[in-house]
Amino acid sequence: MKIVIVGGGKVGFTLATQLTREGHDIVLIENNREKIARMSGLLDIKMLYGNGASLGVLREADTHHSDLLIAATHQDEINMMCCIVARKMGCKNTIARIRDAAYLEQMYLLKNELGLSMTITPEQITAREIFRLMQIPGFLKRDTFAKGRVEIVELVAKPGGLLDGISLVELSRKLKVKVLVCAVQRGEDAYIPDGSFVVRQGDKIYVTAPSTDLAALMDDLGIKQHRVRDAMLIGGSRIAAYLTRMLVKSGVRVKLLELDARRAEALAEYLPGATIIHADGTDQNILREENIERMDSVVTLTNMDEENLVVSLFANKLGVSQVITKLNRTEYTELFAGSGLDCIISPKQLCAQAIIRYVRAMQNRDGSSVLAVHHLVDGKVEAMEFNVTESTRNRGIPLKDIQLKPNVLLASIGRMNRSILPGGNDTMELGDSIVVVTVSDRVLLDLNDIFAEEER
Repeated sequence: MKIVIVGGGKVGFTLATQLTREGHDIVLIENNREKIARMSGLLDIKMLYGNGASLGVLREADTHHSDLLIAATHQDEINMMCCIVARKMGCKNTIARIRDAAYLEQMYLLKNELGLSMTITPEQITAREIFRLMQIPGFLKRDTFAKGRVEIVELVAKPGGLLDGISLVELSRKLKVKVLVCAVQRGEDAYIPDGSFVVRQGDKIYVTAPSTDLAALMDDLGIKQHRVRDAMLIGGSRIAAYLTRMLVKSGVRVKLLELDARRAEALAEYLPGATIIHADGTDQNILREENIERMDSVVTLTNMDEENLVVSLFANKLGVSQVITKLNRTEYTELFAGSGLDCIISPKQLCAQAIIRYVRAMQNRDGSSVLAVHHLVDGKVEAMEFNVTESTRNRGIPLKDIQLKPNVLLASIGRMNRSILPGGNDTMELGDSIVVVTVSDRVLLDLNDIFAEEER
């Protein structure tokens, strides 16, 4: 597809990188020459300097012949104007990144008039993701496939735990529920493991399991299950406001600490079911006074990554069961690897991934077999969901008789309303959905790309 991206920030750059890898024709518009210079050395795409809402710039980008325009600048008004002009020019689809909640209801009412195919709000997406993680606190990440029936969850191997020092063959024998370990992160290395792989303490493992078996999996692993009843949020950001409403509605007691007095007053009025405290949430004495160590979950949501990291480290040191850290600068993730801060959320990455999923859905409507893509192991591994179509080879053949390319693993088969964790005697049938896990430098655009004979 021909795609125009307006805005070369982290969201725009991530989108351009991923969509270029997947074979799309990308034009990126950015009004900062320094950003263009930096990105030019990293991306082999057409880049234009200028205002993405300008008719002349959009003409130069050939927007009128494009399949999609994605407006991802930091200004909501610019994003909306880009989409309006693009649709008037003849662009088939538009996506606007909208951050201000005041615009959301208007966007819903005027969606058709404005020509918007989709609006994306990073703060709402982030709040929903954090809320999902708080439902089963033992998981560091959850990705859903097969219409919610299958999940790939991220766990860390704790010292002395069941996962520490066990081979995957032994693990499958000890667990009462059937699961499949589809990827492992050890330090900076990523593995697509086989049965002989031995898990070590500190490894992050990615496990495929039916959604209905997640609680039983935690029991089998000896990881204590506890419902989050008391949560502390640090920082009264938009994410915090969205998340607090979700938590209060689900019966969780929420303490929210906000330094700015006016913002704290506004939140107290907007969130009557929560306890809003006007205080410095980065002050360790205040955190102790507010009983941070008794919380089931602590979520750091200030606008400063450094503050979020420091408070999260403090909460982790005090033994809080679940600590979730919001980071904008993803380079901090590797820097703090091994520090105990395993549950890190990046709004910009979540925003980019949601847009990429929409692009995949567009392709699927046009006959593509790809349904979804999720990134694992800090982007080093991808889990992709495909449809089995008439053109898919090796249908009906037992998997044990099919040779796959190196570092490719079949993680799940979705058939009718069932999810199957594949074994050697299972087959791929027409209409199935297949979750494939592979290293991210192997580009799979079709299910047939996984078969070894394609390389001959």
